[in-house]
Amino acid sequence: MDWLQLFFSNTLGLALDAAPWLLLGLALAGLIKAWIPEQLLGRWLGGKGLPAVMRASLVGAPLPLCSCGAIPLALALHRGGASRGASTAFMVGTPGVGVDSVALTYVLLGPVLAVIRPLAAIFSAVVTGMLVGQTDKASAAEPPQENKLTTAASPAANSCSGSCSCRLPDAPAVHSAEGGLAAFPAAPSRRAALAAGLRYSFTEVLDDISWWLLLGLLLAGLLLTMIPPGVLAQYATGLPAMLLMAVIGIPMYLCAQAATPVAAALVISGVSPGTALVFLLAGPITSIATLTVFRNEFGTGAMALYVMGVAGSAVLCGLLTDTLIAFLVWDLPTQIDTSRELLPAGVKYPALLLLLVMAVRPVRRRFF
Repeated sequence: MDWLQLFFSNTLGLALDAAPWLLLGLALAGLIKAWIPEQLLGRWLGGKGLPAVMRASLVGAPLPLCSCGAIPLALALHRGGASRGASTAFMVGTPGVGVDSVALTYVLLGPVLAVIRPLAAIFSAVVTGMLVGQTDKASAAEPPQENKLTTAASPAANSCSGSCSCRLPDAPAVHSAEGGLAAFPAAPSRRAALAAGLRYSFTEVLDDISWWLLLGLLLAGLLLTMIPPGVLAQYATGLPAMLLMAVIGIPMYLCAQAATPVAAALVISGVSPGTALVFLLAGPITSIATLTVFRNEFGTGAMALYVMGVAGSAVLCGLLTDTLIAFLVWDLPTQIDTSRELLPAGVKYPALLLLLVMAVRPVRRRFF
């Protein structure tokens, strides 16, 4: 009974800490959805080389999409004319981090990792995009693919059903007969776009992450209950631990939001921040389904470069993070405790209740 009470207390504590910040993150995600419609992505991701890859990484990072939503959109961008490098960078950077997961990172892992995590995700996207972009020349002689504007019948659509419940976004690019971008439909009013963005964030995005977030909170609560604080400090640090974390994280699927409480529990248990960062990067970015779709679209050689880019950049960022934290003598546990105490219980409990109401679809439809 004591064990169950401790498990419930740990899980509830994490949920209370996360709820207000998750609501804030979802609201920001809705604003970004309203400000950056998918139709603009095709224009921004044109071209090849480093500039296109960097644009794709920067544009994709804040978008509220998990990997099963980013895959079909990235394929649509590629089939609409975006280079392999830019499409891959978008595919890596988008699920690796988002405004909602950054908010969770701030409260559960402290401000240092809240800054390092998005920078590391963008770096991983640029590195992986540049590596895969080297195969563009090899694919130049291949016959062009049919420009499929609907992804429902594509391999990516099938991978979604095995990963999460996300809905596939509309194809972002339409080509004219001359090969250029055709005129897009008239943009909705700002108020309508804002309402649509917030509706998307608090319905579709929340539906996509709710079960995974619950799983992450339960797993984090279990880790905090089973493993005393600091007990893993002498084992889960350094290059071997980071390589192991990359091997574990790459084939599994865990969205960025759900991975955050698990990483927080690992850090409290003694895992180094850099090792936890490898998990935060490798887990959400890719999975078996992602690799399967990527291989079908770009080939085995490109898939091997993709895995090398994701794993290598994640481990490099982990090593640099541990080195930086040790050099500057940052006390992450104290920062985490401070971040979790920023908001009073009078804010946390209503936020968690609102989040639960919004997450249960029949109840949400009754009130909203």
